[in-house]
Amino acid sequence: MKDFFERYPLENQVIAAGVSGGADSLALVLRLKDMGRKVVALSVDHGLRPTSRQEAEYVANLMQRFGIEHHILTWEGKKPSADIEAAAREARYALLCGWCKEHGVSVLAVGHHSSEQAETFLLRLQRGSGLYGLSCMQPLTYRDGICLIRPQLDDSPDDLKAYLKAKNIEWVEDESNQSDDFLRVKIRKFLPELERKIGLSEKRLADTAAVLARSRAYFEDEVKNIMANRVRCLGKSIFSFSAHLPSTLHSEIAYRLLAELLQRAGNKPYAPEADELLRLAQELKGKNFKGCTLGGCEIIFAQKRFWIVPELREAKVLGRDEWEKCLQFVPQYANAELPYKVRRALYFEIMKVANGKES
Repeated sequence: MKDFFERYPLENQVIAAGVSGGADSLALVLRLKDMGRKVVALSVDHGLRPTSRQEAEYVANLMQRFGIEHHILTWEGKKPSADIEAAAREARYALLCGWCKEHGVSVLAVGHHSSEQAETFLLRLQRGSGLYGLSCMQPLTYRDGICLIRPQLDDSPDDLKAYLKAKNIEWVEDESNQSDDFLRVKIRKFLPELERKIGLSEKRLADTAAVLARSRAYFEDEVKNIMANRVRCLGKSIFSFSAHLPSTLHSEIAYRLLAELLQRAGNKPYAPEADELLRLAQELKGKNFKGCTLGGCEIIFAQKRFWIVPELREAKVLGRDEWEKCLQFVPQYANAELPYKVRRALYFEIMKVANGKES
């Protein structure tokens, strides 16, 4: 963990930590405390097991013992009957990031460790992921405007449990971690066989993900450079670029650029599916593109430029008076010849902020 904060010096930052009661998350929050970090523990009561509330309250009592501020966040409403893992993960992050935004905390720590990184590699390999997927979980990313950190990615679960044992701290064992209903659990049980039979260890898998992450970083730097120099940004979620740009880029860079722009404009945690992005990238190189929707966005062609804007299905028609009102906040666009859908998207973004509905 010390190495992580040397690489990513988040000085004087309050850190929220997701704490389920398992060994990895308990070790996370207590190690942060040991380092002198100001930390707030957040537990999600997902309601998927009868013991979920009891586990959250166990964490609350333990945090009180160590003088750590703690809050229980409850997943309300009907729970899904299919793809429970993914739905629970999204709900958990929504609650954690929502609490952080509401309370002005910009950094959220989660307890993923090296074994989970190895599992993720095989899970994504089974799904046919490419470079970005196989580079697995990153030490520092952003989600919904919150800096998400994983300072234990280089640590083994055995070391984390040894740390807790030295402090005489018990942790909660989630029975779903033994259920073969989940592919990740099947992979977890199979990993020792891989090492025993062919010498493919968890560390080797995690190290391979780290190598791929370096290649990923190169592509990300290239995309950032293009974003800064060849993409025009209006507000936070409206982007445009010249009609000839896609044809001047390597196909992989064009694909990555579109993924980034659509994810930002659509305000989504993930980019659209690879096949859809590749199809769009190819269409933008042609001469007959007439517009389309993808990833919660509209992609339009106007004034010899491609424009990517949020899709506003339910929004009303933008009139002259509304646009004049909007220009009071963004007078730099008064003489700009913006396509109607761009003006409409800009209006709803600007007025949201003006009305205090968005930070």
